[in-house]
Amino acid sequence: MNDLIGIRDIADQYGLALSTLHYWERRGLITAHRRSGQRYYDADQRYRIALIRLWQSTGLMSLDEIDSVLRGRTSTSDWREIVTDRITAIDNQLEQLRTARGYLNHLLSCPRDNPAAECPELRREIAGNGSSVSHTAHGVALNLG
Repeated sequence: MNDLIGIRDIADQYGLALSTLHYWERRGLITAHRRSGQRYYDADQRYRIALIRLWQSTGLMSLDEIDSVLRGRTSTSDWREIVTDRITAIDNQLEQLRTARGYLNHLLSCPRDNPAAECPELRREIAGNGSSVSHTAHGVALNLG
């Protein structure tokens, strides 16, 4: 019990509101030790808090998905399927970011004053890749090829 850290210190350490930790506890994501009416967290719970904070900060996992991953295989979910889906989403997002980076790099190398509006090479590239425009939940991604 010597490794217990109080809820206020945990909130400060992880940049979380106390209400967030209370909510996570109500959802069963974390478990606090209670002494004298105060909540304390051991090393295992601090590890869980760090994982939840990390995964939630990416915006790629909902609390329900995080809960499933933390619980492992149950009769209603398989954490591997969730993780595989998240990896696929990350790979797709990385491809979209590489494409966006390529277009931005091209804008920097174009000698035109307003390359986004005036660059004939960029216009040709976008027109030529019109069939590879993919609509996503986060916007439109253009494939450079």
